[in-house]
Amino acid sequence: MEVVFHSSDVDFFPEEQEQSLVRDWISAVLENEKQITTGEISIIFCSDQYLLEMNQEYLGHHYFTDIITFPYSETPLTADLFISVDRVRDNADQMDVDFTEELRRVMIHGVLHLCDFADDTEESQREMRQAEDKYLQWLSSGQHDI
Repeated sequence: MEVVFHSSDVDFFPEEQEQSLVRDWISAVLENEKQITTGEISIIFCSDQYLLEMNQEYLGHHYFTDIITFPYSETPLTADLFISVDRVRDNADQMDVDFTEELRRVMIHGVLHLCDFADDTEESQREMRQAEDKYLQWLSSGQHDI
């Protein structure tokens, strides 16, 4: 599984060490959840305005969001995760959590959508949050057994 990083209209790009950690983490989650080992996920960092325009144009939603996930194919898996750095920063401040922690939560949230997790009901939101917590814990523990 290849995970590539891009920056669109913001001056943000994770350091190499973080990119490597996230690549391995996302690959392990996809293998665990869907037995997917091939494909490419692009993570594109952008601004609130950029993501708002995408949200309006492609989804018909007229509000800010932290991430939009666009799956293109399942075999091999190809997808784009567009992430608003502005929204992640604001959410981290509001929830009093570290920016990197919130960014990782948003990234894994998008990946879990690719694994057929939904968040459109209270129950599915609870399941999504449990999966996010599980994989964030796995990442922070440094273990590679999911």
